[in-house]
Amino acid sequence: MDINVLVLNLGNTRLAMGVFVDGELQQVRRINLDDRADLPNVLKELWNLVARREDAAIVGSSVNPHQMEVIEHIVREATGKAVQWVGRDIDLPIDVLTEKPAQTGVDRVLNIAAAYEQMGKACVVVDAGTAITIDCCNDKGQFIGGAIAPGVTLMLDALHDRTAKLPRVQFKAPHDAYGRNTEQAILHGVYHGIRGMVKELTENYATALGFWPDLIATGGDAKSLFEGWELVHAISPDLTLYGIALAYTNHHIKHDT
Repeated sequence: MDINVLVLNLGNTRLAMGVFVDGELQQVRRINLDDRADLPNVLKELWNLVARREDAAIVGSSVNPHQMEVIEHIVREATGKAVQWVGRDIDLPIDVLTEKPAQTGVDRVLNIAAAYEQMGKACVVVDAGTAITIDCCNDKGQFIGGAIAPGVTLMLDALHDRTAKLPRVQFKAPHDAYGRNTEQAILHGVYHGIRGMVKELTENYATALGFWPDLIATGGDAKSLFEGWELVHAISPDLTLYGIALAYTNHHIKHDT
């Protein structure tokens, strides 16, 4: 199914947007929610790439319910179209086997769905954004569950805000074996703490599955945390956008619309 859609991934701090033309991702833009003055113009620009095509639509996912109404209003003003939200208007593309599926973050499910669509087998997705999620699916592509932890910025902010003397540090990957000053020590703790957590959890998932699953990384901090790491099969910064497009496609195939 060759879709023509503008997809929106509304996170806690950013809005990611992508345009699929005849099923291919053509453009991606990201805007911080605190600095969205240019958002209407960006939406118009992206929407114009598909607006005249058959069955063009705008589809979104959100982990930020407080901003959904605001974004919906901006989208409608800029494009004249309503947003179809995955999990509300559009069915999730895979089964969710958690205790409370409705409370499982839609972005986590979409990441796994997109990764499974590409891998065709059990896999793990680590999404390194405001929060870090490390989730797993089985060989049937069903979302089993995962883990949620503070992301890089949350960790750095907490160390500065909740201590008397630790400075605020701009994140970058450390290269030495030791942190030789306070700033370097903080970077080592955050960087290796996150990577150690990802490794430990993936080992746990492998034990439960009976084999080692491929690990896909996404999110704004994925490259700085995981680039070149032999544990990571691939870094896919637009994974959630593909998951949204997949949900839209599967929904309309399922409902024959």
